[in-house]
Parts: sequence; C-alpha cells; structure tokens
Amino acid sequence: MSVAQFDLADIKRRMQGSIASLKHELNGLRTGRASATLVEPVMVNAYGSMMPLSQVATVSVPEPRMIAVQVWDKGMVGAVDKAIRDSNLGLSPTIEGQILRIRIPELNEQRRKELVKIAHKYSEEARIAVRHVRRDGIDVLKKLLKDKVIGEDDEKRQANDVQKATDAHIAEIEQVLAAKEKEIMQI
Repeated sequence: MSVAQFDLADIKRRMQGSIASLKHELNGLRTGRASATLVEPVMVNAYGSMMPLSQVATVSVPEPRMIAVQVWDKGMVGAVDKAIRDSNLGLSPTIEGQILRIRIPELNEQRRKELVKIAHKYSEEARIAVRHVRRDGIDVLKKLLKDKVIGEDDEKRQANDVQKATDAHIAEIEQVLAAKEKEIMQI
C-alpha cells in the first residue's frame, strides 16, 4: 500500500488473508485421522536456515492412523525428527532409515484439550495479524492527515471503517475457532 493513498479494500483483503491462514492451520489439526496437512506447519532447521518440512521430505499417509515422512537427505533425519517432536503437535516419530513413521494417537480427553489449546494459539496469532493490519491502515490515515491530503473528518470516518472491518474479522476468527473446538471435542 502506498503512503499517498488509503485502500480499505486492501486492508480487508489482508485481514481475510489472516483468516485464510488460520483456517489452513486449523485444518492441520486433524482430530484423530492421519493427514499430510497435520505436519505442514513443521519447520526444520536445515542447512543453516528454517525450511518447511515439505522442502526436505515427502509426506504420505499409508494408513488411516499413520503418517510417513520420507527424508531426502540422510543427514537431515535427526533434524526432521527433532522438528516434529518440538512442533507442539504431540507427535513422536519412529525412525526407520530415512523414513519417519508417525502413529496418530487415539484422541483421549487430555489430547483433545491439547488440540484445543493449539487451536486457541493459532486463533490468537490470527487476531494479532488482523490488529497489525488495522494498525498499518490507521498509520496510513494519520500520515495522510499530517500531510494534509485528507481532513480530520475523513480520517475519523475511515479510521472508524477500519475498526469495523477489524471487529468483523475478529468475530469471524472467533466463529472459526468455536467450530474447530466443537469438532475436536465431539470426535
């Protein structure tokens, strides 16, 4: 967004992107069935930088309760194992050569509560992202006001529009979280 103009549609699009990202993250919280998306958010310390698991291994689902991770570089097996264990997903891979097998545990009450906590963490990150977009929009408005491109009334009205968009997107985040929480606790 350029400093010389204010675009509410762009702000809403960026806020919607935060929600899309949240939905993607929550889809990774497969609630008892194995899914390749479950390990998508895992970042591996590979070759001196953090890389998505998909860039160092192939993920497959050979059985309904098993994920197989085929690591391409034999030297990366330990790093991939550590990344999966440290990912807060509650998964413990078994190493067989360059393949890591991850059994998906049955969901007991404790595991369900852990998944709900992870879902809450993801939704808080999405709320923070939406608030950052709001801050960016308000900063642009303040700059336009300071540079006398817009008047105080326009700045207040548009700031109010940004706040309404923020409130609507945060409410949508809450709805998405509530639905996922219900799904986790019912299975």
